Amino acid sequence: MKITDVKTYIVGNNWKNWVFTQVETDEGITGLGEATLNGFAKTTEAAVHELKRLVIGMDPFDVERISLSLFRDYYSDGGQIQGAALSGIEYGCWDIMGKSLGVPVYKLLGGKAQPRLRAYANGWYRSARTPENFYDNAKKVINKGYTALKFDPFGSAWRVVDQKEFGYAIEIIAAVREAVGENVDILIEGHNRFSVHTALQFADEMKTYRPTWFEAPVPPQKISSMVEVAKRSPVPIACGEDYYCREQFSELLAHNAVHIIQLEPQYLGISAAKQISAMTHANNGVTAPHSAQGPLCSLVCAHLNTAIPNFYLHEVFDDFNVDWTQRILNHPVKIEDGYITVSERPGWGAELNMDVVEQHPYNPNNFLPLFSDGWEKRQSVEH
Repeated sequence: MKITDVKTYIVGNNWKNWVFTQVETDEGITGLGEATLNGFAKTTEAAVHELKRLVIGMDPFDVERISLSLFRDYYSDGGQIQGAALSGIEYGCWDIMGKSLGVPVYKLLGGKAQPRLRAYANGWYRSARTPENFYDNAKKVINKGYTALKFDPFGSAWRVVDQKEFGYAIEIIAAVREAVGENVDILIEGHNRFSVHTALQFADEMKTYRPTWFEAPVPPQKISSMVEVAKRSPVPIACGEDYYCREQFSELLAHNAVHIIQLEPQYLGISAAKQISAMTHANNGVTAPHSAQGPLCSLVCAHLNTAIPNFYLHEVFDDFNVDWTQRILNHPVKIEDGYITVSERPGWGAELNMDVVEQHPYNPNNFLPLFSDGWEKRQSVEH
């Protein structure tokens, strides 16, 4: 079997354009992939078409060789853009392998280490940023059966905040804890916002509400800053979604400070993601892969997480997107009482619904402006 082409499709979800790929072969078997990256849909689409020359004529079963070539052979460091394009192609190869062999992808990754996946809700607070709204929306989440939920209470904050904004963010955290009770995990999203000192001030203050983790409290570029926060914080620190190569995780893990690793398969590909999960396992850590892209990313993470012995929590946006997004795939991820079980269908077990794709074209205003007021509503941004 040989790869003959890679096609791309962009779907205009109003808070993030989703980029999908289709890897084609000379035997007629096709593989579905995703190459979504917030704000860079056209760029990653172009990267897919620039990179695909490296895989045309290759056997899709040679996925380790393909992944290495896509990461190494252009020599330049394309960062998350190159990683997203790599994943778009590599995901398709895994889908082809599963279809060809008649097995779901998780069986190619080592089988079922997890009988089902505990999920946490995200994207559920798409309303005005008030403690009352967070309280009401959190109630709705736990009524759907979730036992964990994540949220960013910090508005448009960046590096430092004044006393009023500091107190308001803590009020929101308190409101969510009150809404969900003592037995639900609350996960605080930092979105790389703060300086080391501001992050530590928030960590000290939020400790009262027993968050399961404080995620990405400082920018990812200086691993030493993340390590400093992790070693001094009274609550666990989680991070990793911004990194796009094994070496970054190797350096992070070497400090023995962060033990909740949120690798992003969308920037790594499945081969590297499985290896990084093993690196984390060897360092007594757990994985909670980032899964905030499109609906295929949710399925990919479900297969990956099923095969990981040190899996912790699965991120879910799908329940909180607009209704039509549930029809992008013919078999989207299914969440029942806050848990996910992967299907036994071959490959990823899903195909694109092209009618829905065509109804929702690319829109340049579809991105998430995390440092602007009102970003929580996840609406298209008009300029």
